[in-house]
Amino acid sequence: MSDKSLAAFPVLGAISATALTAAFVIPGLFLAADDSASTGMLVLAIVLFVIAAYLAAFVGIFFSVALAACANRSLQGEDTTVREGIAAARHRIPQIAGWAAVTTTVNLIIRAIEARFQGVGGSIVAALGGLAWALVTFLAVPVITFEGTGPWQTLKRSSGLFRQRWGQQVVGLGVTTGVVALFGILPGIVAVFFGIALLPGAAGIALVTIGALAILVGSILSATLSQVLAVALYRFAADGVAVGPFTEEQLNSVVRPRRGRRGEATI
Repeated sequence: MSDKSLAAFPVLGAISATALTAAFVIPGLFLAADDSASTGMLVLAIVLFVIAAYLAAFVGIFFSVALAACANRSLQGEDTTVREGIAAARHRIPQIAGWAAVTTTVNLIIRAIEARFQGVGGSIVAALGGLAWALVTFLAVPVITFEGTGPWQTLKRSSGLFRQRWGQQVVGLGVTTGVVALFGILPGIVAVFFGIALLPGAAGIALVTIGALAILVGSILSATLSQVLAVALYRFAADGVAVGPFTEEQLNSVVRPRRGRRGEATI
């Protein structure tokens, strides 16, 4: 609420990703839909889809790093600008490129597993795999932003912090996305559903428009809040300090402590 410019990064990321990936997805779709296409053409279509997936991951991570850099300054009471966030992300382009390659590979593997085991079983396996990956990499963007680690070091560091402070990522992420979904995205979906039923009337058009805007705003807020939360929890997990308006008590309330081997509490 105190730094509304943070929401600009998910918007810029979505626009950039759409523009870049469309340049590869559209030709790939034409090649894949051509019944007379040769094997080489189909392989080329697959290559175009993979490039599009990588570019989408790269752009998403780039603007997430920019958002994390600005969120960190904002949580410390400093003024931030979109330009400063983008400049910070530029300094991490090699790390972003490497992490984008890892995330693209993992996502493609998950999709391949889902396709291989068709039906409910495949969907469950893919969903569990995606959830596990999301949890152990929740702090990956802050790690890249503030530590500048390579892909494997980023995974090790993020998963290590996850093991040390397990509950904060599960509960915190669930609360953040759940509240936004309940009061923003879900009502938007309902409005679009009823609006489609009333089309082509004026009421239907109005409901679809309002619903689509609510989903868009909700998605932007969810992406922004999740990254702000990730930065706050990263600072708390890595440095043991509460930043911004958060107190240690508040952050601890989001964390479920677990007991160490010698009985001491570890957060």
